[in-house]
Amino acid sequence: MTHDRHTETDGGATIDDEFLEPVVVDESEMGLPPMTSVKRWLLTTNHKDVGILYLVTSLFFFVFAGILALLIRLQLWSPGEGILSAVAYNQTVSAHGLLMVFWFISPLAFGFANYVVPLQIGAKDLAFPRLNALSYWLYLFSGLLFLVSFFQGGTLDGGWTMYAPLNIATYTPNIGATTVVLALILFTIGITMSSVNFLTTIHRMRAEGMTLMRLPLFSMSILLTVWMMLFAFAALLAALLILTSDRLLGTSYFAADAGGSILWAHLFWFFGHPEVYIVFFPALGVMAEVFQTFTGRRLVGRKWFVASMVLVAVQSFMVWMHHMFLTSINLPVKTLFMATTIGISLPFDLMVFALIYTLVKGRVRFTTPFLFAFGALVLFILGGITGVFLGAVVLDYEFRGTYWVVAHFHYVMVGGATALFGAIYYWFPKITGRMYDEFLGKVHFAMYFVGFNLLYFPMFLAWETPRRVYEYDIGLTPWHRLATIGAFLLGASFLVMFYNLYRSLSVGESAPANPWEYATTAEWAVSSPPPLENFPGRPSYATGMLSFLTASGTPAVSGGGRTDGGVADAHRLDTQSAHDAHAHHDSHASPWPVVIALGAFLALLGLSALKQGAFPEGVVGMVYGGTALFGSVVLALSLVQFGRESFHTSEPDVAERWPFAGVERTKLGVWIFLASDVVLFGAFIGSYIFIRVAAGWMGWEPVPHDPVPGLVNTYLLLTSSFSVVLALVAAQKRNRTWLVATLSLTFLLGVAFLVNKGLEWVELFHEGVTFSSGVQASTFYLTTGLHAVHVILGLLILGFLIARAVGGAYLDDERPVEYFGLYWHFVDIVWLFLFPLFYIL
Repeated sequence: MTHDRHTETDGGATIDDEFLEPVVVDESEMGLPPMTSVKRWLLTTNHKDVGILYLVTSLFFFVFAGILALLIRLQLWSPGEGILSAVAYNQTVSAHGLLMVFWFISPLAFGFANYVVPLQIGAKDLAFPRLNALSYWLYLFSGLLFLVSFFQGGTLDGGWTMYAPLNIATYTPNIGATTVVLALILFTIGITMSSVNFLTTIHRMRAEGMTLMRLPLFSMSILLTVWMMLFAFAALLAALLILTSDRLLGTSYFAADAGGSILWAHLFWFFGHPEVYIVFFPALGVMAEVFQTFTGRRLVGRKWFVASMVLVAVQSFMVWMHHMFLTSINLPVKTLFMATTIGISLPFDLMVFALIYTLVKGRVRFTTPFLFAFGALVLFILGGITGVFLGAVVLDYEFRGTYWVVAHFHYVMVGGATALFGAIYYWFPKITGRMYDEFLGKVHFAMYFVGFNLLYFPMFLAWETPRRVYEYDIGLTPWHRLATIGAFLLGASFLVMFYNLYRSLSVGESAPANPWEYATTAEWAVSSPPPLENFPGRPSYATGMLSFLTASGTPAVSGGGRTDGGVADAHRLDTQSAHDAHAHHDSHASPWPVVIALGAFLALLGLSALKQGAFPEGVVGMVYGGTALFGSVVLALSLVQFGRESFHTSEPDVAERWPFAGVERTKLGVWIFLASDVVLFGAFIGSYIFIRVAAGWMGWEPVPHDPVPGLVNTYLLLTSSFSVVLALVAAQKRNRTWLVATLSLTFLLGVAFLVNKGLEWVELFHEGVTFSSGVQASTFYLTTGLHAVHVILGLLILGFLIARAVGGAYLDDERPVEYFGLYWHFVDIVWLFLFPLFYIL
């Protein structure tokens, strides 16, 4: 491949033949071991290292889930029972779906997001590096927790959608099924942390001159993806917490005759349909980047393309009920959601045409990344068209529960993964500093594309096959055998990919800073791989071109072009500029994220054996109970050390921060987290209202009967909010005595709330009203219990603040007290909704 530099593209950008030399930084000075050390990967918080960890781990789960897929296809070689028993087949189908959707596709995309987004926006790292590392380790340990479920009497066998009531212990009694639910909770918590981190980073740490509309399209796709993740996964977390309570404590949400099954469908698909776009948007960003790079021109209709993505992100939360057309929902509502479903396809039409016109207007270079991106577009078009069929109520009645849905789903989801496989080749030179073998890459694509269509297209022709069942009409056998052959060809293609990457990593040609002729985003302006802190100066787009500034703010390099998201055009810095740019280093290593995740893993593993609130009798119960206790101790101690650790992260003095220019970084993170928590509590409150309406609002027998304890708790929490305000005033006035006193008063009021709540629960239990006494008791205990857990978490934070305040902390910087106050006020506001719902209405 030739690389003639300084060539003007149709989009107007230029690339010079000189790129920035890497600034050599001694990583050991910042406590970061060398990359050849295992310790490095356990301690690192650097976004590029975490990105690599995500990529490798997601590919591991991909291989595991792919082997399960091959078992499914072998089973379907002929109708009737084959190599798997009925139960084993159900477990295989369920595990394959869950692993692919949760532990492979999105984490693969966020491996690239971790690595590339800070580079593209001109940041040294993500806003909260330790939180980023913690989100990865929670992801890894959640996956390991899932794998453990196979050794606990069998994993979940109720399908990846886990429909109620099959998801409750009555129908899926294995401990392993409970472990899968707990693994999903751990995964979702990590996702929420990652969402808060990326949103704070992209909104507050963009280089000077990089407005939101100038964001590179991959970074824009990630921004919209994490906004969807923030709200969608909060709804899923609510559903999983309720399900966990049903399985561990004996509550009866999803076993309720009055709408329990429909409630699960609402909660799950409010998450599930945005999840389709959460999976596909990063792939869409990859397609846009790759098309621009290998056609040599700017994306046609870029502003309309971005507007369409924003519209789809908003609309994605308005179409979930088309997954429920076969339920008892009335026809007018179904018709409304049919219209919204067809409506959401229109912005996608615009995006598809923009990509096609970019190909028509540009000069295509058929590299491996381009072939995969183009293949993804072709597959998605077919998946989208077949999805419109399912959006029509009448056709959905015919196709729902058949292999038409299976084929459509895979053309969309795996079609998106196709672009991500192209991203592996596209950013491989940047990440490794080595070029891949182009011939082997094209062999991989040819085998992949043929195998993909040979696997999934026959499913459209054999659409009458029922989903999740290995029995089918014998006349459909040829199509299923063709699909099985395609599955093994598709699997074999990845042997070529892994061999290519392994061989290229060791003996591949050294990659220049920019191996692609027309790549114009900022990651291509630095060495391959990039230096530890990314840039040898402060990136700036103030002139419309990418330039680097020294610590004093003077230009260190000159730029030479315009771009839609960044110009990789710069000259070498001199020695003094490099020294200025790296005069102050951030921290890049911490042992506590991995320890916290390990503690959470052990605690949840131990809790998985709980049934009706008790561990099994005998040695098994002792082992599980001991594991839960040990894990909880590890988790608590590591969280304390996480809070005490001295970890320095800086934020650029000059950056684009609209629309949050007036909000400090940590405060913005707290606000974003609370936005997610609003959805979590909203889902719980909405579930209570839904079940109560289904059971008859006026015929509902309230629990509890006495409103006085709730009224007392209302006064306690309102008073505690006032004392938090006094604590903030004391910190601002540098009065340590009053600061400690008011924080302690808040703590005592919070404890009084919990004591009063505990006494109320004890009295109810004494009256015989337990978790399993009925859905009325279930909704009360679980909703107010979630609130109580928030109070407990607040008290733990408050205890930490008091201990530090005694030593004189927060007098020079009162912001931690303010941030805690935001959380505490939110908890109090939630109670103002719960009190009338459960005690008055």
